[in-house]
Amino acid sequence: MCWSATADLTAGTVITAAGIACLARTRRTRDLPLAALPLILGAHQLIEAAVWRSADGGGCGPATTAWAVIALPLLPVWVPLAVLPAAAPEVRPRLLPPAAVGLATGAYLAYCLATRPVSAEIRGHTLGYGVNVPWMPLALAGYLYATLGALLLAGDRRLRLLGLLMAVGALVCAALWRLEFASTWCAFAAAASTLILVWTGDRARSPCVREGAGRAAPDL
Repeated sequence: MCWSATADLTAGTVITAAGIACLARTRRTRDLPLAALPLILGAHQLIEAAVWRSADGGGCGPATTAWAVIALPLLPVWVPLAVLPAAAPEVRPRLLPPAAVGLATGAYLAYCLATRPVSAEIRGHTLGYGVNVPWMPLALAGYLYATLGALLLAGDRRLRLLGLLMAVGALVCAALWRLEFASTWCAFAAAASTLILVWTGDRARSPCVREGAGRAAPDL
């Protein structure tokens, strides 16, 4: 979320461009889901630019629903399942619990969205989304464990840094949102996309995918 439709549009454009660059420099097929994460984050910001316009009329509509689908059921499923194949083989067993929790959390949130209305309203310099999710503390715990846990357990220092960044971002944005001061999630999404761009560059430069190598190396 950003503090205005213009900020969302600008951030979404920049983050989407970073996502395209991430995919363009990815050499391993198993890295593609994680490399595509900035594209999802960029699309999320672009969709919210449309939500700002619909919020004046009640905030119910396709853009609001699309925003909620990405934010709630999609991300807790996508992030751990994207980290899992990108991690080293010896690390993958410890990533299975976050992936399983992410699937369960995503299914529950998808059910909530399918059976309950979603709304959005302007609150100061941020948007407030109304989604009726019973057992919200439990769903939030599963959400954070699936997304942040997968990154922190990935065994890659850049992905651990990404997990720490997203944890800080979640705390800061939650505090500012409660104060209805301004939403800064788009800034953290841009920083996260930059880290993934650096990560894809590191992977592209690793010996096992470098063109012109003297012998074939396993896909690590």
